[in-house]
Amino acid sequence: MNKSALIVDDSIYMRKLVGKVLEDEGYTIVEEASTGKEAIRLAADLNPDIISLDNILPDMLGLDILDHFKEEGSNHKVIMVSAVGQQRVVAKAISKGAVDYILKPFDTAELSEKIKRLENLETTTR
Repeated sequence: MNKSALIVDDSIYMRKLVGKVLEDEGYTIVEEASTGKEAIRLAADLNPDIISLDNILPDMLGLDILDHFKEEGSNHKVIMVSAVGQQRVVAKAISKGAVDYILKPFDTAELSEKIKRLENLETTTR
């Protein structure tokens, strides 16, 4: 089965780094976005299996994007990847529907582990 991913980050370097980890885990990167508006449009158009989402984007917060997904009834699997690590922000992201949260800078093995954990959750809930 081909698994698809959307990467949302305003940093090209971070998009490439996250993309490499996702590809190593068997995902096809269907698109990359550097703004929230792009992310919302691409998520709706492509319906990827997983979305890697930064919290600080030039036009909006990742938390606002999570709100948008929730309002639309979208069931996107989102892993937040952000330099913002305050516990209340992490808790808010999870309460808004993110399945996990990873803090930048991160070890690629840590991101890989979170992706595997997400896949295991999917397998056990089917």
